[in-house]
Amino acid sequence: MKLPSWRDWLFSAKAFLAAMLALYIAMALELPRPYWAMATVYVVSHPLTGATRSKAVYRIGGTLLGASAAVILLPLFVNAPTLLSLVVALWTGSLLSISLLDRTPRSYLFMLSAYTLPMIALPTLNNPESIFDVALARSEEILLGIVCASVVSALLWPGKVAPIISARIDSWMQDARSWAGELLALPDGATSGQDKPMAMHASRHKLAADILALDQFISHLSYDTTSFAMVKNARELRGRMSMLLPILSSLTETRQALVQQGESVPEGLRVLMRRVAEWMAEPRLEACRKAVPGLQRDLASLKQEMASGDDWQSLLLAHALARLQSLINLWLDCRLLQQLLAEEHPTFSWKPAYRHWPVGGTARHFDYGMVAFSSLQASAAIFIASQLWIQLGWTDGSGAVIMAAIASCFFAALDEPAPMMRTFLIWALVSIVLTTVLLFMVIPAAYTFEMLVAMLAIPFLLVGTLFTRPQFTMIAMMLTVNTATFLSLQGAYDTDFTAFFNGNVATVVGVSFALLFSLLVRPFGIELAIRRLRRASWHDLARMASGRGLGDYPQLTARMLDRLGQLIPRLAANGHDQLPLVFSELRTGFSVLHLQRDENKLPDSAGAGVQKVLDDVAVHYRQALALRHAPRTDDRLLQHIDAALRQVLGSGQRSSHAVLTVLNALVELRITLFPAAGSFAPAAPLPLEHGELAP
Repeated sequence: MKLPSWRDWLFSAKAFLAAMLALYIAMALELPRPYWAMATVYVVSHPLTGATRSKAVYRIGGTLLGASAAVILLPLFVNAPTLLSLVVALWTGSLLSISLLDRTPRSYLFMLSAYTLPMIALPTLNNPESIFDVALARSEEILLGIVCASVVSALLWPGKVAPIISARIDSWMQDARSWAGELLALPDGATSGQDKPMAMHASRHKLAADILALDQFISHLSYDTTSFAMVKNARELRGRMSMLLPILSSLTETRQALVQQGESVPEGLRVLMRRVAEWMAEPRLEACRKAVPGLQRDLASLKQEMASGDDWQSLLLAHALARLQSLINLWLDCRLLQQLLAEEHPTFSWKPAYRHWPVGGTARHFDYGMVAFSSLQASAAIFIASQLWIQLGWTDGSGAVIMAAIASCFFAALDEPAPMMRTFLIWALVSIVLTTVLLFMVIPAAYTFEMLVAMLAIPFLLVGTLFTRPQFTMIAMMLTVNTATFLSLQGAYDTDFTAFFNGNVATVVGVSFALLFSLLVRPFGIELAIRRLRRASWHDLARMASGRGLGDYPQLTARMLDRLGQLIPRLAANGHDQLPLVFSELRTGFSVLHLQRDENKLPDSAGAGVQKVLDDVAVHYRQALALRHAPRTDDRLLQHIDAALRQVLGSGQRSSHAVLTVLNALVELRITLFPAAGSFAPAAPLPLEHGELAP
């Protein structure tokens, strides 16, 4: 473990300063629980000022929403504790489900309001007349902490989101460049016997997952800059980065199909691929821009020279060149947008080079079944914990219910919440030990606020340096927030050991109950999530091939790419080697969309042949859904693909954009679904339908 850097210490010092400022003001205003203001600072603080602002805005909204619900609901159900428990459980589950369906920083608003209601309502159950005063005080304390954190973050060396996004994009582009360089670097004289399939590059597992992570930073960017153009450019770049994945995957399979023909890859294509690899590695943007027209001219010349025939190798070459064209345009767009993000004042305007397929969709894949299950799990845990509290008559039992609600909400989005709940419990115990030492051995010696600050500085400054390291962020938040809360600092030292002990026991019991309940009702984990994502992919493929749900191509594209981003980190975490299958399904989806889009632009006979292919694809994925696993692809689909290729080639409109698009989509389907199939025969007879007799 590395020692903290100066940036780590700077963030920790800023957070501690904001926490002490909030604590001092809360004590000066004689708020009932000033330590809530201190704890809130550590909840909303983030190394990036834009992220702090977004968390602050949504925490204000979540706090006010939850507090308002407590003020309204508690008086209505105070005489029916069981009914109140049910209302609190349903409120928490409902708001949690909305939070899980919103994968932007705005989800924090709904999650916070989900557990703010029990935090405010349950401790006042025996004194309902005070609910308004308690809700108002909690809101004031939390708002004070938010204001202090936001002001300190904005005034003292604010951390900008844009440089972090630029660094992430640089890393992503390097990984993509490595994949492309490995793919395009064909050794001289490579044949099927010498040119083996490439080893899976480790960086490929990161590409889709890193794109998914960029969404959060782009969301924070709108709070960090007044430039709408910067946010728009970041989203355009994110869309093009996503499109690079299926393009590179398609090129990989096309390259392999070419070398399977038993002959070496044509020299012209080999040279062009090497030039594209060198061009992608060019660090100077201006040189990169100037080289594009020459590459495009050579690509068009090579296509005219080598890829205008009807044989299988010509079709593969045409397909490879089309993918190279898309790769060049996408990479140029990415480089230009990357530069625009890096420049505070852009020196040029950008026009998209890649226009083959819309990339502006914002649709995301949601597993509504698992969202409902997670929400019901949280509701059930809260209701059962509340009933146990009521039946046992435990005075401090409300604290256990609150902690069960917090633990259930915090980790509801995880495939396996139990391990993180266990970590939460462990660090809660560590916080209790630390608090005990501070509260009974250190703080009694503090006679002034300055002495109190000096005594708190060492533990909070040390732990605060962990916030900037993603692997330790959750641990740092647990330690700082729990310790600040457990200390229960007031204007004067007035500690009751019995109350302290009972409160901490309630914390441990609440988190332990949430953990045990999760282990009981949720024994499944990543495996189930992977299966459900694959089935969702099959469902979309069957619908698209059937011609249903095709109203918005950009949204369908965005949803397929988002599902890929969710699958890859799960596959990597679970040790699965299904990445080629996942990419093949993505390419199949794009091919189906191309065929559906351009089928009606073909002559009738060719359109009918394409429709048979789409029908077979729909049958294949409906069968996969019924069997719950991917079945062997029916040979009739291969026959119909070959028949459609002949009909489209025989249409006499080879120069038509629609015909070229359909040909490339059919070739993509053939090499994706039948990678080991032999060469396509242009003059072979059409396949017979069921019931037909040969003439």
